[in-house]
Amino acid sequence: MLTDWLPTTRREMELRGWEEADVVLFSADAYVDHPSFGVAVIGRTLEAEGLRVAIVPQPDWHGDLRDFRRLGRPRLWFGIAPGCMDSMVNKYTAARRLRGEDAYSPDGRHDKRPEYPTIVYTKILSRLYPDVPVVLGGIEASLRRLAHYDYWQDRLLPSVLVPSGADTIIYGMGERPTTELARRLLRLIDECDESLSYDEQGQACIGKRAFLKALSLPEPLQQTVVLSKTYSKREDDVLLHSFEECLKDKRKQAENFRLIEEESNSLRARRIIQRTGESYVIVNPPFPPMTTEEIDRSFGYPYTRMPHPKYKGKRIPAYEMIRHSVTLHRGCFGGCAFCTISAHQGKFIASRSRESILREVRQITLMPDFRGYITDLGGPSANMYMMGGRDKGQCASCKRPSCAFPRVCPNLNADHRPLLDVYRAVDAVPGVKKSLVGSGVRYDLLPDDPAYTRELITRHVGGRLKVAPEHTSPRVLRLMRKPGYDLFLRFKRTFESVCRKAGLERQQLVPYFISSHPGCTEEDMAELAALTKQEGFRLEQVQDFTPTPMTLATETFYTGLDPYTLEPVYSARTDLEKRRQRMFFFWYKPEERQPITAELRRLGRADLTARLFAN
Repeated sequence: MLTDWLPTTRREMELRGWEEADVVLFSADAYVDHPSFGVAVIGRTLEAEGLRVAIVPQPDWHGDLRDFRRLGRPRLWFGIAPGCMDSMVNKYTAARRLRGEDAYSPDGRHDKRPEYPTIVYTKILSRLYPDVPVVLGGIEASLRRLAHYDYWQDRLLPSVLVPSGADTIIYGMGERPTTELARRLLRLIDECDESLSYDEQGQACIGKRAFLKALSLPEPLQQTVVLSKTYSKREDDVLLHSFEECLKDKRKQAENFRLIEEESNSLRARRIIQRTGESYVIVNPPFPPMTTEEIDRSFGYPYTRMPHPKYKGKRIPAYEMIRHSVTLHRGCFGGCAFCTISAHQGKFIASRSRESILREVRQITLMPDFRGYITDLGGPSANMYMMGGRDKGQCASCKRPSCAFPRVCPNLNADHRPLLDVYRAVDAVPGVKKSLVGSGVRYDLLPDDPAYTRELITRHVGGRLKVAPEHTSPRVLRLMRKPGYDLFLRFKRTFESVCRKAGLERQQLVPYFISSHPGCTEEDMAELAALTKQEGFRLEQVQDFTPTPMTLATETFYTGLDPYTLEPVYSARTDLEKRRQRMFFFWYKPEERQPITAELRRLGRADLTARLFAN
C-alpha cells in the first residue's frame, strides 16, 4: 500500500487524512525506506514520536520551485537531508571530473541533485517560508559544522550555517537530538508559549523565535550547532582561533583541528566556540553513544526496505548494493586519517542486539527477489561488533582518535566471539544459504583470534575478501594512522593457508590502496607498485586521495602541516603530480610502461624498473 511509505505528495498526505505535516524533510537522495538511508531513519524516528512526517525527495531547484511549495508550511520545521554521501564526493572524482553515475539517484542520473544541496535547499525554503525554522543534518552539514577546507573550491570556508542561513545543525547520528528537539517544541505548544505563531486556521506553529527558545531551554540541546551574536562563556569551553585568523594563518587552522578532533573523540566532550565575522559558531557537546536498546529501536521501525513506488522500473544503484545486507553496528575506532566515518558516526561502537539483527534477516528472507544470500553482515568496519573498552573509566579520560593505532589499545576488548555467534545464528535462519562479509575487515584486530579468522575465510567470503592496507611505506602509513605493511603480509599468508587447507584456492584477497595521500611521494608509490607486484597483485581497488572536510589528512593537505606535530608535510597538489603517483598502480598496462620507466629514470630509481618489468 502507498501509505506504507512516508508521504511524498499532497495526495499521499490526504490518503492518511492529513491537512498538514509537522515536519517536512527535503532529501537530495531518492527516497528509499530502508535503515541505511538517513532521511528514512529520521522520518521514522519522528513518526515513532507521533509526528506527521513527509519527505520531498530530490526537489527540482530550478524554475517555479513548485516542489518546495507542494506540501506547504510544516507545523514544526523543515529538515534538510543532503544525502548519504557528501554531495561533492558523490558527484565528482578526486580529479574533479563527473562520476559515471549518481549512486543515490534513479537510474544513476546526475541532474537530480545540486552541488551543496544543504545550502541550495535552505536558501530556497528561507525565501519561500521566512519564519519556518530550517534544521540541517546528514554528513554534508555534520562535517562542515566549523571552519573547514573545501577541496572543490580550494579554499577555507566558514561553518555551513553561515552561507545557508539555517537555524541549527544536528551533527552525527541524529536520532536522539532530533527526538529531543521534537519533544521540546511540542512542550512549548502544549504550554501555549507566548513565542509561538499561528497559521490561518489558528493552529499553533513554531516560528524562529520559539524554535531558538527550544534549542536553549532548559539547557542547550546537545549535538547541535548554532550561530549566535553572543554567548555566555563557561570555564571549560574550547575556544578556537577565529575563522578570520585561520584565513590569514594556516597554522592556526591546523591547531584548531587537533582540538576539534580530540573533543570529537572524547566521552566528556566540551562545548566548542569559534568566532566567525560578528557571530559565534557554538558546537554543543554530543549525546553519549547510543545504547543497544536505542540502536535496536532505530532499526526496528516499520521500514518497507524498498524504494518508494514512484521509482517503479528504475534502478537506484546504492539500493541495489545493500538491499540484502544488514548493518550490525555503527561507529569506528580505527581513526584513519583520511576517513570521515569516525568524524560523523563517532569512534565508540554502538551495536545491535542479536535479536534485532535476526529480525531484519527474517524480513530479508521474505523479499520476493531473495535467493538465499545475505550480501553483507557488516558496518563501517566489518569486525568491530560489540567491541569497546574494558575499563570505561579509562575510556572517559581518553582522547585518542584511534583505539587501534599506533597499536591496539590494551584496554580494548577485541573479542570476536559475539560476532561469530551472530554469523552462526544468521546462517541458521530458514531460507539463508550463506551470509557474506562485504564490508572491509580490520586485519590488525585478527592476529590473536584464529577461530574468527578461519570461520570468516571459509564460510563468509563470496569469492573476494576486502581489506585496506592503503600503503606500504612506514612513513605514509604513520600519517594515515594505519598498521604496518608487514601485518597485511602476515594476514595474506594466513588467508592463503586457510584457503589452501579448505580447498578454496580460487578465493581472492582484495587490498585497497591510496595514492597522493599527504606525505606520499612518487618514489613511495613506485615502491608500493614493486612490493605489491612481488606479492602477485595487479591492483584494481585503488583510489586517489580525495580531501573531505573534518579529516586529519584534509587538514594536512590544506595547511601543509601535521596538526599534531605542526611539522611540514608534502602533498601532491597538481594534476601532474597526482597522475605521476597514480600511474604506478597500473604498471601492468602496456601504455603505462614508457611513462613509468621515464619517471623512474628521473627519480634515479632504475632499480625499480627491473623489479616492475622483469618477466
